[in-house]
Amino acid sequence: MKTIFSGVQPTGTVTLGNYIGAFKQFTELQHEYDCRFCIVDQHAITVQQDPDELSKTIRSLAAIYIASGIDPEKSVLFIQSEVPAHVQAGWMMQCLSYIGELERMTQFKDKSAGKEGVSAGLLTYPPLMAADILIYNTDIVPVGEDQKQHVELTRDLAERFNKRYGDVLTIPEVRIPKNGARIKSLQDPLKKMSKSDPNKKGTISLLDEPKQIEKKIKSAVTDSDGIVKFDIAEKPGVSNLLTIESALSGVAIADLEAKYEGLGYGAFKAGVAETVIGHLSPLQDRYNELLHSPKLDDYLDLGAEKANAIASATLKKMEAAMGIGRRR
Repeated sequence: MKTIFSGVQPTGTVTLGNYIGAFKQFTELQHEYDCRFCIVDQHAITVQQDPDELSKTIRSLAAIYIASGIDPEKSVLFIQSEVPAHVQAGWMMQCLSYIGELERMTQFKDKSAGKEGVSAGLLTYPPLMAADILIYNTDIVPVGEDQKQHVELTRDLAERFNKRYGDVLTIPEVRIPKNGARIKSLQDPLKKMSKSDPNKKGTISLLDEPKQIEKKIKSAVTDSDGIVKFDIAEKPGVSNLLTIESALSGVAIADLEAKYEGLGYGAFKAGVAETVIGHLSPLQDRYNELLHSPKLDDYLDLGAEKANAIASATLKKMEAAMGIGRRR
């Protein structure tokens, strides 16, 4: 089987958009690919974090992975900082990177704009991301459009390494998820649903209570004509709600249009809310069961053991190719 690698930062809350666009698809991919799912806590500290909050969020994210359907016996689920090869290979990738190409990264330009002081880590985290991917001999990296540029840099660095030191690294391919990859804000359906959105009414968290979910969907922006029809250009808010219900229920959008024909937006929003709550309820139960359980630590220990074995083997090949350390 080909290998897939995905990393998620333990910052903020996991949104319904994250779940539909990534986590839900991960559970399907793990049956077809060798999957490595990494909680990239070292990437999180490129900006200042509250230590206690970061620690809690790391554990919470691990529980969400498993509650979403990731099987830690089948997939490799682990925390980045528990596998030292990431930063060791990350330094090698930094030494292969050019300052100019790092400064051209769109996310660096966006996050550093207008700031007096910028962390060096914000500039150099793309080489660490490259190392995350490359040390697992990754074939495919499923990412959103906002991370595509970083994976392209990863490919460039892997090719640069291989050209200089021999064919050691696998050149990964980018995969942009197609279905449900772009769930929009409930308050501004022209923008994607984001955990950083200051308007909390626009975002549904996976851990929101049923009443919160119902309230947010009832207040979702639609339009004034009362017709439930999928038309992204003319009816972005309605189309977004149809996409959400279709992704979670498995019912085709055309069938949902027929279901709500003539019923108006009140019934439509109530139906979407019912679907979201019904889908997330067992996930939330499993999450709460895992969060403070020693079983979660057992799963993460297992993942760290598996990840270390794979990453260390690749790191040794990289070091030998570059001439680092003693040759025996």
